[in-house]
Amino acid sequence: MMKYISTRGNAPELTFEDVLLTGLATDGGLYVPKEVPHYSLEEIQSWRDLPYTELAHKVIYPFVEGCVDSAALKTMLEEVYNNTNFGHKAIAPLQQLDHNEYVLELFHGPTLAFKDFALQLLGRLLDYVLERRNEKVVIMGATSGDTGSAAIEGTKACRNVDIFILHPHGKVSEVQRRQMTTVTGDNIYNIAIEGNFDQAQDMVKASFGNQDFLRGERKLVAVNSINWARIMAQIVYYFYSSLNLGGPLRSMAYSVPTGNFGDIFAGYMAKKMGLPIEQLIIATNSNDVLHRLMSKNQYEVHPLQHTITPSMDIAVSSNFERLLFDLYDRNGPVLAELMQRMSARSDVVSLDEDRLARARELFDSYAVDEATTVDMMKEVFAETGYLLDPHTAIGVKAARECRRDKSIPMITLGTAHPVKFEDAVQRGGFDMPELPHHLADLMTREERMKVMPAELDKVQAFIAENTFKD
Repeated sequence: MMKYISTRGNAPELTFEDVLLTGLATDGGLYVPKEVPHYSLEEIQSWRDLPYTELAHKVIYPFVEGCVDSAALKTMLEEVYNNTNFGHKAIAPLQQLDHNEYVLELFHGPTLAFKDFALQLLGRLLDYVLERRNEKVVIMGATSGDTGSAAIEGTKACRNVDIFILHPHGKVSEVQRRQMTTVTGDNIYNIAIEGNFDQAQDMVKASFGNQDFLRGERKLVAVNSINWARIMAQIVYYFYSSLNLGGPLRSMAYSVPTGNFGDIFAGYMAKKMGLPIEQLIIATNSNDVLHRLMSKNQYEVHPLQHTITPSMDIAVSSNFERLLFDLYDRNGPVLAELMQRMSARSDVVSLDEDRLARARELFDSYAVDEATTVDMMKEVFAETGYLLDPHTAIGVKAARECRRDKSIPMITLGTAHPVKFEDAVQRGGFDMPELPHHLADLMTREERMKVMPAELDKVQAFIAENTFKD
């Protein structure tokens, strides 16, 4: 049975089932597998002809073994990754931009964003575990755009869950907001915070640290990428794309638009599991804390900037701690001290040079401003007739600037559908794409949300009031 340990070394080891329901470790760290399964090139090659669901079972099962029955997992995967739930039979198709240059389209799910891959599965895993334990939980999450709608879609049918999603009021796109606020269900609550994403995320973290407002009767569950189940599900599409382009007999390079470092950490995990990955590019917008660290060895939290790529408008990348844990030889106490300095946000923190050098063996980084993002959308459209969403455009720009070896396929993760980002599409002079059929009436659906000040006690009181309303 897989065991999970905290990155800060001072929390109990947990099984997958407990990690699924825990979020942050009691010492403030993030849970990671104690041991990572590793596969030979021969075994990975034997998966080459597997459809997405069967490949997902191969990749995911070792992480849940002993907690989730193999047959039950197979059923969940078939319920999630099918042509009814995802609008493309390939589930994660590749779009070719140029010789050896591709976009991995991860936006064919119910909410048109890559987060559907993990959150559709997470909802089913929660139902499976909670039914067996006869428990009810509260999901509390913060979103800068896509996580909220994907979490709501993934868990709206869960019988044992109340879900509260915080988003920064007026700072997500209209399509993103409506995808959250128009979903009906007595267990769904949207809270629009009069502040920014980092304030919302700080309130979520504080609530996980002290759950007294739930009176000991319910537990909080995380749906953002600090939940290991999110990372686990995202590993699959690295294997899938590689196998479709000749892997594992050839290496791949990936450019990943990232804010919270979860999606790119999944690529790092795929490499640890044996998939030949030559390069991982951290592609970011003006909120470039990781690019500044990777390029200058200066970690300093700057004020958040609101951009046309709202899903990346994050000043602190939570999942980077999981990579740092490995860079510091999985030494929890050493990492805890480093994270304390980083979280102070009062001065500039540098990594040990040898640790940063290890990161740079695999990772590169690049930051893209708004004007360049729009220019890249125009450039790719002129070259191919293909309209990128602005986040993916940042990924393509970073890929072209940082590419180490043109003989190795470069795959940019296409994280969202352009219809979700009207401002960027209009700035580029493009006609707005049509919403897919299942969302055709989105702009006329009734919305439900509560606008609240960015005050922790008021938000917690609202959650408690609605959780225990019966």
